[in-house]
Amino acid sequence: MKTTGFQVGRTDALVDAWTRSAPGDPITTDRFRRLVLLDANFDPEGLRLAWDGDRVIGAAYAVRRRVAMVGDDLEPGRGWIPFYFVDPDRRRHGVGKRLLTEAMDWLRSCGRTEVDFSSYTPNYILPGLDADRYPAAKSLMDSLGFRTLYQASAMTLPIGEHLVPDKVRARVTELRTQGYSFSSPSPDELVPLIELANDHFNADWGRVIRETAAAGLPPDRILVARDPGGEIIGWGMCTAYEGIVDRFGPFGVVDRLRGLGLGEALLHLCLERMRALGGQNAWFLWTGEQTPAGHLYRKTGFTVTRRFHIMRAQLTDHKEQS
Repeated sequence: MKTTGFQVGRTDALVDAWTRSAPGDPITTDRFRRLVLLDANFDPEGLRLAWDGDRVIGAAYAVRRRVAMVGDDLEPGRGWIPFYFVDPDRRRHGVGKRLLTEAMDWLRSCGRTEVDFSSYTPNYILPGLDADRYPAAKSLMDSLGFRTLYQASAMTLPIGEHLVPDKVRARVTELRTQGYSFSSPSPDELVPLIELANDHFNADWGRVIRETAAAGLPPDRILVARDPGGEIIGWGMCTAYEGIVDRFGPFGVVDRLRGLGLGEALLHLCLERMRALGGQNAWFLWTGEQTPAGHLYRKTGFTVTRRFHIMRAQLTDHKEQS
């Protein structure tokens, strides 16, 4: 076995190896190209490949910021490993350990002191490690010093028969009577919407709105809530990630107005909009089950489909243990 960085002309072989290794989470060449190779932060040396002759038998991808998400913050101490895999025929031979160790060593050589698996934005593949689906991967990462920071849950809701509950519909009417409004944003309202996402939620959500709108996202994929003064105080959307109508989010309402039923109203109106657009199953990859949003999703009928461990290792600790 030998290991190298990314090699031009071997993307198809890498994608084939990925699908053999993780058939429950397959990827296409085009999607891999968009999410990995064309990422502004991609560095060929960070994508570690294991070879048996000319055959790819594993990979581990390490990345650090060369382009800031917010302002000029390159998060100089942090790196990420968004994915790794090993061919089923070559497991329990040290391939995964070698690849992960090389990925961590490369991040350390770039001045990073900690590494997260796998909460990288903008182009994460999965939020973290699905330990139920990949228990051996969890054991390996534990042995290399990774510890779970928190868990994220993926949820889904069939919307082919979704109807806004009468109680919620009545609340929407009450809110409109009080001066609140719900509709797609006008072109100039995208500016305060992006500011809301950046200031009250996170920069990646602001980026998603900005980039998808600039790329031509139809206005009816976004629904905003406004207070009686016309200020945008929440929104929900679909089609924001990879153009998938059924993929719900981002979604949020400012903290100061929670408890008025605005979030529930906005959520149901968004689901109604998604059904009108032909959506069949609303789904997303990332929420905290015990957060206000998580409780609202469950109340609405969403069910958990997967749980992910977001993990972190201190690279200084790893070096001392090596």
